[in-house]
Amino acid sequence: MRPTLTADAVRGAGDRPLAPDEDFRPTGAFQRDRDQITARLQTLTHLIDDLPPRPDRTEAQQHTADALHLRARRLRRGFLARYAEHVYAELTDGLTRHPRLEQLAQLAAERHPGLVPGRERLAAEARLAQRDKEGWEVDLGIFFHAVLDSPRAGTHLLHSLLRPTPAALAALPEYRRTGRADLKLATVTRRAGIAHLELCNDAYLNAEDDAAVEALETGTDLVLLDEASHVGVLRGAPMSHPAHRGRRVFSAGINLTHLYHGEISFLGFLLRRETGYIAKFVRGLCLEEETDERWWPQADKPWVGAVDSFAIGGGLQILPTLDRVVAADDAWFSLPAMEEGLVPGVANLRLTALTGARLARRLVLWGHRLRAGDPEAALLCDETAPADAMDAAVERAAQHLDNPAVAANRRMITLGEEPFDVFRRYLAAYALEQAYRLYSADLIANLERTWISRSRARNGGGRR
Repeated sequence: MRPTLTADAVRGAGDRPLAPDEDFRPTGAFQRDRDQITARLQTLTHLIDDLPPRPDRTEAQQHTADALHLRARRLRRGFLARYAEHVYAELTDGLTRHPRLEQLAQLAAERHPGLVPGRERLAAEARLAQRDKEGWEVDLGIFFHAVLDSPRAGTHLLHSLLRPTPAALAALPEYRRTGRADLKLATVTRRAGIAHLELCNDAYLNAEDDAAVEALETGTDLVLLDEASHVGVLRGAPMSHPAHRGRRVFSAGINLTHLYHGEISFLGFLLRRETGYIAKFVRGLCLEEETDERWWPQADKPWVGAVDSFAIGGGLQILPTLDRVVAADDAWFSLPAMEEGLVPGVANLRLTALTGARLARRLVLWGHRLRAGDPEAALLCDETAPADAMDAAVERAAQHLDNPAVAANRRMITLGEEPFDVFRRYLAAYALEQAYRLYSADLIANLERTWISRSRARNGGGRR
């Protein structure tokens, strides 16, 4: 039976504090509290579904939708603040299973209706432009914030996400045999004990989207699992774009065209990127079935970054995780995430340690651009080389890191720079902040005003 509560009963809730009986008040009995929260969340969800789609709503109807979401999110946060660890243990059969992000979210949707959006709801949202979406992914941010904020659940989840992906395990035998894997938007090639991972998103100047993140994580796993190589090199492939034809490009950051069209997902891009291939650059792979906070990497390697042309946004975010960064002497770096309306991944944590607080703030809050030859750029890259000498410089760096003592030393550096618990707590806050940022009015306005107007001016082309 559909709920009898009407939207009028909650109209105006955004203008006043929630009444005590609208908060979640736990009884201490999990089953009873789950039943209570499920019934209330399903009621609120049905009321939102009964409203017209977001693009067709009046201002008053949108105000009502906002009030309903406010109530539901308040209930979710209250319930998860008390029971996140209990819920996670249930979904993972007592921490014996290792579901990935999407699998964990779907399990939560099936077993706790209303707590997070299910697969069908997310698929329907994915077909909409960003400005037209309801914003159900915010509720994923609330869920993963609570899970990651729990030391026990969050540690187990992050270890699970450091495991090799099924796609990588399927591709591994052929890669071991041939030393090459074509992952469509990335390639991996082994040469003389060095594994070269190249991003090949030619249509978007090596900008990243959900598919690129998947390809990069698969490629990272192959590099780390392959015993025949000892060092990984991350580089962008040559481009066919008229402005960069034949020239390599490291990264143009997030694919803003896909973001505008609603094709950048919270789980598949924003959270997976930080907990997947980038985290594996730092910590390697987790291969054991059972792990705890004392886990130590079983498959990790040093990485060289080769920055040709530019490292914008997400490209710059990667650099602090690499052991040696070689940049072409005409390359440049910038981090325009705040201008776009987003949080730049884990860069806010890592850049402060790498560059110091003042430069980190200029990069993050002011969009400061650095050129490879600038004195401050030495905090981001270790050496520069002429564009036509990059291959040799990258080879020298990789050969230097092909040393048995490197692995132990880089693990100890990571232990001091970024303890696992600090990383977990940062990601918990990031999951919540970024989920809200993804649906913020200013982000939508920025996409409309800045990036799409530029694309139209170029007759449909886009920088990213």
